[in-house]
Amino acid sequence: MNHRTWRRTSALAAALLIPVVTAVTAVSTATPAAAVTPAVSCTSAKAGLAAKLQKDITAALAGRKSTVALGLYDRSTSTTCTLRATSAYDSASTVKVTVLATLLWDAKKHNRYLTSTEQSLAKAMITQSDNTATSKLWKQLGMTKIKGFLSAAGMTKTVPGTGGYWGLTQENVTDEQKLLKLVTARNSVLSDNSRAYILKLMGQVIPSQRWGTPAGAPSTVSVHVKNGWLQRSTHGWRVHSLGTFNGAGHDYMISVLTQDNSTMDYGVTTIQNVAKAIHKDLVPTTTTTKVYVPTSRPSEAFVAVPPQG
Repeated sequence: MNHRTWRRTSALAAALLIPVVTAVTAVSTATPAAAVTPAVSCTSAKAGLAAKLQKDITAALAGRKSTVALGLYDRSTSTTCTLRATSAYDSASTVKVTVLATLLWDAKKHNRYLTSTEQSLAKAMITQSDNTATSKLWKQLGMTKIKGFLSAAGMTKTVPGTGGYWGLTQENVTDEQKLLKLVTARNSVLSDNSRAYILKLMGQVIPSQRWGTPAGAPSTVSVHVKNGWLQRSTHGWRVHSLGTFNGAGHDYMISVLTQDNSTMDYGVTTIQNVAKAIHKDLVPTTTTTKVYVPTSRPSEAFVAVPPQG
């Protein structure tokens, strides 16, 4: 190759390379940064409490592969903590508290007591997480009444499951905390008797289903809980726990919704790690105070889902 030919070939090669290099650079520049994991956010009227809760909840979640949403509210210290509070999750059995609240709200509107059959179904639904009882009440209420209660309760982002699949109701922490606030303090949506009835049943949940948010609760507070779990082909196991706690100068509620759990037990452990941190920070205990230890064999009722999962 003579000198002139070599220069033409080099110029051609350079012309071909320049656009390629530019394109690669452009692609590289457009690559998005890794998604930032949401941080736990806490506020409190009690000095130092928000920072402590934020630190300890964050530590409790460190290394966990679950996708976790949580809410804490303590009336006595005006304390709140949130994480992914507006993210939607399949409700599984936690929707059963909403079903009971809807039943009582509707009965109040018609100035009537629950029938003996309704009382029997409600007790089975909450204390044993009975799915057949839930389906009967869900069908009896119908979508209009369920949506009516959600509107009255301000639970604007909760979407009832269709086709009878109440376990696929879409819920988030913000709305679940609204529900627990209604259950635990006087309001115009639920009567005092209705609230007492819901708390009574949540306080009578069978031992094998009293896992989750009660973990680590001191014996000086009363415990009311409703849990749920559901496995689907996407996002693995959903494992949730709603709890209200009252005593020792505190009145607080915790909602923890999780998904992307490899097993049910993995999700339960994630929730209980968070719960232990919250109870420890919120309610002072002495060396003689007993703390609540959930069953080592947690269970729940299977929730029906469409065949495709």
